[in-house]
Amino acid sequence: MSLDHRPDATPPAPTPAPTWGATWGATWGATLDEEGRVRFRLWAPGAEALALRARGRDRPMARGGDGWFELRADDLRAGDDYLFVLPDGTAVPDPASRWQPQGVHGPSRLIDPRAYRWRCGAWAGRPWEEAVIYELHVGTFTPEGTFAGAARRLRELAGTGVTAIEIMPVAQFPGARGWGYDGVYPYAPHAAYGAPDDLRALVDAAHEAGLMVLLDVVYNHFGPDGNYLGLYAPGFFDEERHTPWGAAIAYERAPVRRFFIENALHWLREFRLDGLRLDAVDHLRDRSEPEILVEIAREVRATFPDRPIHLTTEDNRNVTHLHARGPGGSVPLHSGEWNDDFHNAAHVVATGEEEGYYADFAGDRWRLLARALAEGFAYQGEIAPSSGEARGEPSGHLPPVAFVDFLQNHDQVGNRAGGERLSVLADPAMLRALTAMLLLSPHIPLLFMGEEHGETRPFLFFTDYEGELATAVREGRRKEFAGFQAHGGDAEVPDPNDPATLERSRIDWDRRASAEGQARLAEVRDLLALRRDRIVPHLAGTGPGCGAVLSHEGGAIAVDWRLDGGLLQLRANLGEVARPLPPARGELLVATGDPGTAPSVAVHLDAGARRVRPV
Repeated sequence: MSLDHRPDATPPAPTPAPTWGATWGATWGATLDEEGRVRFRLWAPGAEALALRARGRDRPMARGGDGWFELRADDLRAGDDYLFVLPDGTAVPDPASRWQPQGVHGPSRLIDPRAYRWRCGAWAGRPWEEAVIYELHVGTFTPEGTFAGAARRLRELAGTGVTAIEIMPVAQFPGARGWGYDGVYPYAPHAAYGAPDDLRALVDAAHEAGLMVLLDVVYNHFGPDGNYLGLYAPGFFDEERHTPWGAAIAYERAPVRRFFIENALHWLREFRLDGLRLDAVDHLRDRSEPEILVEIAREVRATFPDRPIHLTTEDNRNVTHLHARGPGGSVPLHSGEWNDDFHNAAHVVATGEEEGYYADFAGDRWRLLARALAEGFAYQGEIAPSSGEARGEPSGHLPPVAFVDFLQNHDQVGNRAGGERLSVLADPAMLRALTAMLLLSPHIPLLFMGEEHGETRPFLFFTDYEGELATAVREGRRKEFAGFQAHGGDAEVPDPNDPATLERSRIDWDRRASAEGQARLAEVRDLLALRRDRIVPHLAGTGPGCGAVLSHEGGAIAVDWRLDGGLLQLRANLGEVARPLPPARGELLVATGDPGTAPSVAVHLDAGARRVRPV
């Protein structure tokens, strides 16, 4: 690997990883050897001395080269609490803490991941083309708002046809309530949701139900409360840059780089996850070669060569180099990219909203939606009106499973002032048509929790800050939406710090059981059964350039995909007036609405076809 090899930046070589689920010699944090002895390591180049506080006494740590401090202890065990003590007496938690049961300012607790007894040890994962992703927030998915509560609902999800849950970030963040994107201890499951073993039990339950588990991780910034790294390792951050959420991170420094690479391996190994979703990677600015996103993926692939691991990215740049396929369709780096372009075009079609970034999709919505379906990105180097800058690059050379499509997700719902879902914003017939389009395209579909039963409760932005920070977040939220009529206009924006804001965001499981909820659930279940039985078998062998747009004028959208062993054909009338569409052949899989009416979608599969008709 190519890193910044300045004398103050080189960590020791990582210990080769042993078998699955065992502890290992990570560069950062507290790790246990096979005899249960603990080694503590912290990169603190800004500190002249460091001590470990545990069991009521302070123990001096040995300063090595490159700013690393280390201590080995034979008398400490899993369950013991500890802190690092700086020269001025300030006691701080471990930035690589595995558990913070007393919150972001409390002591770190030693954890032995080997203590958990896995029930589903034979789980071998699932291939990426089978993914139907269900994004959930642990704190609002169930009335309990815990890992254990979520685990009890997983077989219900599997029964709908979902094959993977994607958990919003669980790294320890300030307070009890939050989305998780302001985490400050990236290795520690959030204590309000349960203990680390409760998360393991959730993964176990998912695997028993046949579900993959993906975790959203945030490597682009730390939250504003509880991050002490700047006190002893100011070089962890890049003083010349800032992200929208805080100080930028200096990925070029080798210890910093190892912190995040090891974090990815930590979640995948110690919790047996099936993959990660890397949040807002366009803010991971790294001048190294290879860049940090490439190196994370390479090390993950090298560490888990015999098990499917799925890495996805959220990236506003519409780049493709991270998702390029290797020989035989192999995935050398990242499996897929969250496709905001599909969402944005579909949202404009469904709601008519044109403010903010939706302005980029308002004037040419039909062409952009059709292009996103056929080629992945709608913007492939064109000028985006909202920014006046070129965005994206050609994406048709990627296979369709390189794109994760959605009609709703935490961002697109929760970043509205009122947190409204499409179930209350869109015409039911239009929503039904777009749902069929989402679930039966050859892209990877993602549902946001509750979408499968037509949830009408909002998903709001909520936090648990105190004092000046709480005030700043509350006022900032109100200013953000001032004048945005489609996002609530000048109406009262819910206070993120009010506990009622989270309560309003909980899934309504009674609605799921209602006649209306069950009807919607049946529609989604039927669509996903069609996807599983008729479309997924063709996806593994489907290569690049398989999509073609046949028409899009006036909302008469026709797209064909040349799959491995079949021609999948979508015919949609989404405009105000139905228009003629190119004929489709083969078996009609589904039709929403009457043919020739608007809105309506029909999907055909010609299992004997091999070629796509030209545009």
